[in-house]
Amino acid sequence: MSGHGPATPMTSHKSGPLTGVAEVPGDKSISHRALILGALSVGETKITGLLEGQDVLDTAKAMQAFGATVTQHGPGAWSVQGVGVGGFAEPANVIDCGNSGTGVRLIMGAMATSDIAATFTGDASLNKRPMGRVTDPLALFGARAYGRRGGRLPLTLIGAAEPVPVEYRLPMPSAQVKSAVLLAGLNAPGQTVVIEQEPTRDHTERMLRGFGADISVEDGPEGRIITLTGQPELRGQSVSVPRDPSSAAFPVCAALLVPGSELFVPGVSQNPTRNGIFLTLQEMGADLVLENPREEGGEPVADLRVRFSALKGIDVPPERAASMIDEYPILSALAATAEGKTVMRGVKELRVKESDRIDAMARGLEACGVRVEETEDTFTVHGMAEVPGGATVRSHLDHRIAMSFLCLGMASTRPITVDDATPIATSFPVFEPLMTGLGARLTQGS
Repeated sequence: MSGHGPATPMTSHKSGPLTGVAEVPGDKSISHRALILGALSVGETKITGLLEGQDVLDTAKAMQAFGATVTQHGPGAWSVQGVGVGGFAEPANVIDCGNSGTGVRLIMGAMATSDIAATFTGDASLNKRPMGRVTDPLALFGARAYGRRGGRLPLTLIGAAEPVPVEYRLPMPSAQVKSAVLLAGLNAPGQTVVIEQEPTRDHTERMLRGFGADISVEDGPEGRIITLTGQPELRGQSVSVPRDPSSAAFPVCAALLVPGSELFVPGVSQNPTRNGIFLTLQEMGADLVLENPREEGGEPVADLRVRFSALKGIDVPPERAASMIDEYPILSALAATAEGKTVMRGVKELRVKESDRIDAMARGLEACGVRVEETEDTFTVHGMAEVPGGATVRSHLDHRIAMSFLCLGMASTRPITVDDATPIATSFPVFEPLMTGLGARLTQGS
């Protein structure tokens, strides 16, 4: 089973102003999809700006196990020689997806309509996460899944020998489930249709179109209707991966926490299904400006300029949750210093991420002296002039929990320690040197 090795605590101390240029890594969601669609294409896909965090590297290894040739040519520069739709070979060994829910769910979808079998596992965190939300719709294509109780990993998926197209209505807003169904639909004859009541991140639809798939997206009375015609010949492409908005949220929010800070964050994705955190920060009163909007690799991007600001708590509407689901932990840390209370609604999906993120943030904030309230679907943080800190909080093997408390420690009265910072490598491997280069005081150990 995958693991992170010995726990490595990290402590964040009160910081002086954060200044400079924060060049955050490439987008994780797009990096996963570039590798998978490259493997399902004919010819070579060239990728620049690929995130080289452990989650994405595990997906690269998985694509090799299914028969694609994946080569690194330099920092962020990779190529994939694909095997075509329906061309996956049966892997010889167990596919270890580490900490990545996105990786394992998308890969399951990509192989579910090929006449092969594969066994998937992950680290302790991933093996607790529910997979039935993906294996249930994949069963409609004809795939069969055999896992632990509750549909959890380790799990063996047997692909459909004679797949059929499906029409699937998403029971919850989830880009991972939507993407798994669409990737499965690639090797099914006819048209596969996905209906989502609430729009979720649309990288898969954009990239499928870019690789040559016949896919349409329409808004109707039932929601967003996505129709994919199966068995296309995808062609290898050149993919330029924009910088990850979820990663950018950490230095941006840290600058808003620490007085005197001013940062420039270039080339960040502004996909409308991913930019909810920046809209929310502006509503709270953040001095956050988007400069030089443009399009790169089919994705809207912009440069961000952010300055320390006195923020006010707001009510974050539930319809925004899908566009910022991964940013609620760092928003919760930021809300701890805002005037008044910040209420986050429609966030129950946070309870089935790498950890129960509502519970993890609630217990950590309480340990740092912050008052919070929670229900199954809401999280409320009561802001205070200065967070006392002085606690050691559990990361729960969750990279976003660890980074959120390290950012909060930069503005708290006493240092904040996270019990294990090693999971940060899954999504933001340069977090520590990037933040210390901007002026943060992070030290190894407690």
